[in-house]
Amino acid sequence: MQNQASDKNSSQEPDNSWIVELGKTMILSIFLALGIRTFVAEARWIPTGSMEPTLHGVKDQWKADKIIVDKVKYRFAKPERGDIVVFSPPQEIQNNPEREAFIKRVIGLPGEKVELRKGKVYINSKPLREDVYLAPTVQTFVDACNSTGLQPPFLAQPEVIPQNSYLMLGDNRPNSYDGRCWGVVPRSNIIGRAVVRFWPLDRMGAIDKSPAYSSPQP
Repeated sequence: MQNQASDKNSSQEPDNSWIVELGKTMILSIFLALGIRTFVAEARWIPTGSMEPTLHGVKDQWKADKIIVDKVKYRFAKPERGDIVVFSPPQEIQNNPEREAFIKRVIGLPGEKVELRKGKVYINSKPLREDVYLAPTVQTFVDACNSTGLQPPFLAQPEVIPQNSYLMLGDNRPNSYDGRCWGVVPRSNIIGRAVVRFWPLDRMGAIDKSPAYSSPQP
């Protein structure tokens, strides 16, 4: 009888094991989420219009495009011309006190000579085809920098891109604060490549409908 009474009392004790397991699962999920964001991929939204019309950006994040940034690819491969990348701004930028990340397109690669002629980008003295992401009427001038950034602007004359550095330009050339104004971006500043837009839902999918450059350019 005593044994029966003991068994009955023990069965009435609350079983809290599920709480412990839930806590472990939550902690593991947090660590995994932080690990994925740090090393694999992360979501970002576009705060400015410098990449219009490819990416829509406004200060209201619920009205802006939201993207996934691949943080793995550049651990094993070099950035390629035409990639849209997110990067920490170089030290030359003085009007970004919060050190917000920028998003632009890779245009100039290490060792290349880049110059502007009559509103067109030239790489190693050859015109760069940009019709995949720029309208035919869009031109590229240093005038977009106005009084901001370096004086004279970085591409006011032909420039050779230093090793391990890249020239980034926005697709909205008349209204983009980019490499024309402040120079190049060290590879170590690159956070990752923008690959997918997940918001708004009616524009969800790959950011560029086709690769900007399917074969090596000049």
